[in-house]
Amino acid sequence: MTSDLALIMALPNESKGLFEAENIAVHYSGIGKVNAAFKAFEVIQKTGCKTLLNLGTAGSSYFNAHDLVEVTQFVQRDMDVSPLGFSVGVTPIDHDYPAEIHLDGYFDHLPKGICGTGDNFETGEPKVMCNLVDMEGYALAKTCKRLGVRLISVKYITDGANDTAHLDWEDNLLLGAQKLLELYKKID
Repeated sequence: MTSDLALIMALPNESKGLFEAENIAVHYSGIGKVNAAFKAFEVIQKTGCKTLLNLGTAGSSYFNAHDLVEVTQFVQRDMDVSPLGFSVGVTPIDHDYPAEIHLDGYFDHLPKGICGTGDNFETGEPKVMCNLVDMEGYALAKTCKRLGVRLISVKYITDGANDTAHLDWEDNLLLGAQKLLELYKKID
């Protein structure tokens, strides 16, 4: 692994200690967009990385549980200023950064997805077009874009973003960590 790359995950639950057991440095952001943006900025400043790799979990009613999905677009599913005439997902007066943040793909063998980020644990149908949901990705993507750092993001689908999502998320964390570690070891 090159020193030009830094790994960020939301929570230690998502790595289950497997990365640390392999002496892989993981930066944990905490939950939510504010924590993710702050930690991404801090990691980029401290490490000087050219690429930030985000591995983590997501819910989806589109992809199957246990799939690994590479995110090639992030949107905000909880930015709603529609009473003022803006589309859901659009941050008003933020002309430099569009509502959709596109990423270049890295893993040819993985399915590609649009991730809707929001500061809530989604258990229903998001208000924006997306096929997986998380709580940190859009903030990571925007921070990376602003700082000129490449973001690669892969999500392990733990749940169906439905009424049992909170239970399924917990139950699937270890398998997710194993699959994400296996993927990490293939990066050159």
